[in-house]
Amino acid sequence: MKKLTYRIRNWTEYNASLKKRGSLTIWVSPEAVKNWTTDELTGDPGASPTYTDLAIETMATVQAIYGLAGRQTQGFLQSVFELMKLDLTVPDHSTLSRRRRQLTITLPVKDWSRPRHLVIDSTGVKVYGEGEWKVRQHGVGKRRTWRKLHFCVDEATLEIISVVASTNDVSDAEAIPDLLQDVPGEIEQVSADGAYDQRKCYDTLNKHGAKAAIPPRKGAKIWQHANSKAERHVRDENLRRIRKVGRKEWKRESNYHRRSLAETQVFRFKTIFGDRLQTRQIDNQFKELMLKSAILNQMTHLGMPDSVKVNG
Repeated sequence: MKKLTYRIRNWTEYNASLKKRGSLTIWVSPEAVKNWTTDELTGDPGASPTYTDLAIETMATVQAIYGLAGRQTQGFLQSVFELMKLDLTVPDHSTLSRRRRQLTITLPVKDWSRPRHLVIDSTGVKVYGEGEWKVRQHGVGKRRTWRKLHFCVDEATLEIISVVASTNDVSDAEAIPDLLQDVPGEIEQVSADGAYDQRKCYDTLNKHGAKAAIPPRKGAKIWQHANSKAERHVRDENLRRIRKVGRKEWKRESNYHRRSLAETQVFRFKTIFGDRLQTRQIDNQFKELMLKSAILNQMTHLGMPDSVKVNG
């Protein structure tokens, strides 16, 4: 088959957005300066916090973008404030570590009103362990631990709609209910690979009224016989259609190929932030993954390529 080629129609705008992602221009709003610290008493045992959640999230964002350690982040941000002549102190690295786990991270999404075709995938991010060269040469050792990040992406805008961070023993199918639980608005379709070909996934999509584009695994059999009085299961209908027209044609008909855009987001995530976590405590690791997903959405909003097929 001839390889398809594409042309970017908005190269000028996309080129400008790529340059913005590397810009060192920092702007601190008057509201942020005013709300950097707080005198409010919590009433809880121990000292009340000096810094607001805004200050902690700002520091965590700088750390994630520039890949800095805690103390380096503290020094970097203090230098920025001095250059800007802002009379602001910076939380120390231990405060950042302690407060990060309490942050509420919200994914920036532009429009919640329209129906969405969601594509789902997951990836592993390393906590610690041998590098890829050592693994290839000598095999996998015992000290090798990962966290999983489960993505739910809008195929039209490439925005991350929801994420779930988990340990590496949580399967893709187990994360589906939590991924879709807080997604507002109408979900038109969900496309996922064969790892999600499980009853609990279909049950979850059915509760949300979403069409399931999940290819049954090879060797799959009908779950519900044709003589049953119950309504035919959507998974069985997919399997019957595949048997009739072939897997390739079914993927084209169901628009399943858009699922690859979830893999595109995984690639973007690891290209920008790497494949290793900076934090060591598991609660902080989950918050780190969610914060990086929110940052990726903000970079998406700067501009994405508008590509068109030029052959095939």
